[in-house]
Amino acid sequence: MPSQFVAMPSSIGKPKPRSFASEYNLPENFLEVEVCNPRTHGTRSMYTDYEIKLKSNIPIFKAESSVRRRYSDFEVFREMLKSDLPRVNVPQLPGKVFTNRFSPEVIKKRMEGLDKFVQHIASHPLVQNGAPKLLSSFLQDATWNKEDWLY
Repeated sequence: MPSQFVAMPSSIGKPKPRSFASEYNLPENFLEVEVCNPRTHGTRSMYTDYEIKLKSNIPIFKAESSVRRRYSDFEVFREMLKSDLPRVNVPQLPGKVFTNRFSPEVIKKRMEGLDKFVQHIASHPLVQNGAPKLLSSFLQDATWNKEDWLY
């Protein structure tokens, strides 16, 4: 008895249906960090601080946070990274500015340099794995105080 063969429509070569959600889902692990919104304080003893915004689904981090840090906080954080993780090439911070340091152009340029620094550090696997508490604390802890971290 001859076997009957029923032709099935071929899906080979045809694109699979895609949904918006399947194409644009967040990656399995993500960490987004941004240095933004500089704010200058004081009249005689002036300083500028910068907002660090963070979004993540990595368990050591809060889902979203926002903290403010001064340039001197970044300096302490950088020195701590260098001390705690000697194998990591910790990038330089933007240089010190001695003239017109509160001008909008100087503040913007410093903010961009700090953002570049944070992007590099936050995405570095040795920093994420070797100093996760230091990293998460600096990027998220509103009560972080450089005096508590100096040795």
